[in-house]
Amino acid sequence: MMAMARWKKILIAIVAILVVLAIALVIIARRSGTATLPVEAVMGPKPTIIDPKTTLFPTVNIADAKGWAVGAQPTPAAGLKVNQFAAGLDHPRWLLVLPNGDVLVAETQAPPKPKNAEGGIRDKIMQLVMGQAGSGARPSANRITLLRDGDGDGVAESRSVLIGGLNSPFGMALLDGQLYIANADALVRVPFTVGQTRIDATPVKVVDLPAGINHHWTKNVVASPDGSRLYVTVGSNSNVAERGMAVEEGRAAIWEVDPKTGNHRIFAGGLRNPNGMAWEPESKELFTVVNERDEIGSDIVPDYLTSVEFGGFYGWPWFYWGGYIDKRVQPANDDMQQYVKRPDYALGPHTASLGLTFASGQKLGPQFGNGAFIGQHGSWNRKPKSGYKVIFVPFAKGMPAGKAVDVLTGFLDKEENAQGRPVGVQIDKTGSLLVADDVGNRIWRVSAAQ
Repeated sequence: MMAMARWKKILIAIVAILVVLAIALVIIARRSGTATLPVEAVMGPKPTIIDPKTTLFPTVNIADAKGWAVGAQPTPAAGLKVNQFAAGLDHPRWLLVLPNGDVLVAETQAPPKPKNAEGGIRDKIMQLVMGQAGSGARPSANRITLLRDGDGDGVAESRSVLIGGLNSPFGMALLDGQLYIANADALVRVPFTVGQTRIDATPVKVVDLPAGINHHWTKNVVASPDGSRLYVTVGSNSNVAERGMAVEEGRAAIWEVDPKTGNHRIFAGGLRNPNGMAWEPESKELFTVVNERDEIGSDIVPDYLTSVEFGGFYGWPWFYWGGYIDKRVQPANDDMQQYVKRPDYALGPHTASLGLTFASGQKLGPQFGNGAFIGQHGSWNRKPKSGYKVIFVPFAKGMPAGKAVDVLTGFLDKEENAQGRPVGVQIDKTGSLLVADDVGNRIWRVSAAQ
């Protein structure tokens, strides 16, 4: 018994030392790696791409999750106003607006990591950091909630749990009387009629999706305009394949899925962590926003917005921004460099651009009539911080054309704590913009001031 007690004390001491070491590493990381370029220099069709900067410890500069004070709200661009569409949600991440105006919200967090998942001191540090940012601080609600603004005043006066018991749900798509839900491990469907406020049916699996370690767990789904296919995003299982390519099978890609049979293929690959997807109204092409790699400096690599070609290869993990070599990835794959497709539009380094939707006419004013709204969740690997806002990228002739414009800011307070963090964005039935805020636990509604 005395020997067991001694070993217990030793184990506790070791754990304490590891915790102190992790905290020390975070402090060191916070003090390193300041950017030399403004975010704007790393945006647009021709961003500045400087040489990578590798350090012993990654730059860690994340905003503490604080939440909104009573009466506080984000700041809209000139000519716009913002109001609280819904509050008191549990980590709302993604949105789907139904034909009758009802709004579906995925209340979700990362699934538990499997017991056999690889991990080390670096992973422990990252868990501490992400917990500080409000991610993974509590179990996932695992539900989709329906919000209804019956009187049309821009505020949801009723809500109901549409369906629960899911597995870290994220993307949703309505097609032929079925609601498709992208869980962390599978695409499922359930019968649904617009107007319903509750689903009692058990979801049916359409196709398994890569799961496991789930370095990037969020899966999104959209239907093709003709309804014949579904497109599903699957992020990578690592930063730059440091766990080996075996665990990346089927990942860092957009899948094309037959909704009737579940048959699927890789539509496009080399996309480190694609999230938002939407069909551009004029060209009818599929666009996505992608989170690029970390830990080679505060100035690179830019996240991006791009059209997606069938068979397109966008570089991950060996290359970034059209062919720049990431020398950390071994073995190298020089033969693939010639096939790398350059993205259409850079969105700044480490902005965590997640949400994507296209404008539907000029309901928010002519300056926001043709282009893409993008929810930028915010950086952890850049000093100073980047993202933490919603931006608008103007389009012309179906392609990005012009400088990005801030639409909704003020998510960071004066001490740079996160009052909120924007994620999914959607245009509602009135043409206003809905923004999911997973730290503020709210849905914001941006509309024209007049």
